[in-house]
Amino acid sequence: MPAATTKTPTHPSRASSASGDDRDPRILISRMSAIGDTILTLPVAAALRDAYPDAYIAWVVEKKSAAMVRNHPWLDEVVELQRGWFTSPRGVLAARRRLRSLRVDTAIDCQGNTKSALACWLSGARRRVGHAGYHGSELSGLFNNVLVPPGKPHLTDRSLGLLEPLAIKQPHVAWHLPIPDEAQRWAETWRRQYPARLAVLNPGASWDSKLWEMDRFGAVASYLETTYQMPSVVIWGSDKERRWAEEIVELSGGSAVLAPDTNLLHLAALLGSAQLFISGDSGPMHMAVAMETPTIGLHGATRAVDSGPYGSQHIAVQRAFHNGNRRERRAAENTAMRAISVEDVCHAADKLISRSAAAAA
Repeated sequence: MPAATTKTPTHPSRASSASGDDRDPRILISRMSAIGDTILTLPVAAALRDAYPDAYIAWVVEKKSAAMVRNHPWLDEVVELQRGWFTSPRGVLAARRRLRSLRVDTAIDCQGNTKSALACWLSGARRRVGHAGYHGSELSGLFNNVLVPPGKPHLTDRSLGLLEPLAIKQPHVAWHLPIPDEAQRWAETWRRQYPARLAVLNPGASWDSKLWEMDRFGAVASYLETTYQMPSVVIWGSDKERRWAEEIVELSGGSAVLAPDTNLLHLAALLGSAQLFISGDSGPMHMAVAMETPTIGLHGATRAVDSGPYGSQHIAVQRAFHNGNRRERRAAENTAMRAISVEDVCHAADKLISRSAAAAA
């Protein structure tokens, strides 16, 4: 059964609604899965709350990614669905009952596939906004009735572009991950054992074609320690990723250590305490960006212009790209990632560290 977490909004009240309507809008954001993509969609909630301060704003998400939006101050309610909810009549009917109870008038399909658009349709919203063209995949074009042509290529910008039918243009981009105080205190305590500057390395990725070589991560860790006296911590999630992290620690020659086991929110707090983050295209990469940690993204199976670290304060490194559709790129070897050299990443680190030093001067 779908469950919901409700939080009283903490946004300030404004004299009038940006909608120009006497009735405050009731809006549903649909972004179901992928932790990184959920984070990249957070600015949609910020833009809606800024434009319609007294609106009711809900978000429907699958449980895997729910921690990224649960208890978020810009949201009035979060509806959490089990993975595969749309594959059985019982799951669809339960989702329909829960979503209809929200009484939304507008639903925004930020994901652009069958299940995210189906959730918008099940909600009963009269206006269902989604992507036109390539980014409106599968059956989403049948369930959505307001289709927005793509503008800028990055996922965050594309998602914000869906707000144009709501008279929201060029909104301020903000993230605000909902990090609990307990996780923040844990990160502050954990961080005291390391010097003033710390790098975090992430070897993990959801696709093998997104993986960079472990010996190269180790070489980068050694460079950061030798050149900047900046040790590295290597994060991990699964048992396989822990083995990779241990390999990097061994290959770093003592320049890197293994990160502790964390949940998603403790990991976000940890990333926010670092001065540099290096990763392939992954959820933790976008998490680091949201925590305003200078980030280097490594790209081969995905295009940096589509899903790189968002903002000019970060650097995306890409030397090659796997052609083909999503399935073909996911199944590809990591040859495009191997085109990225240790020198490429060290040069990007030099730039970000130099920028940080100049900003602190």
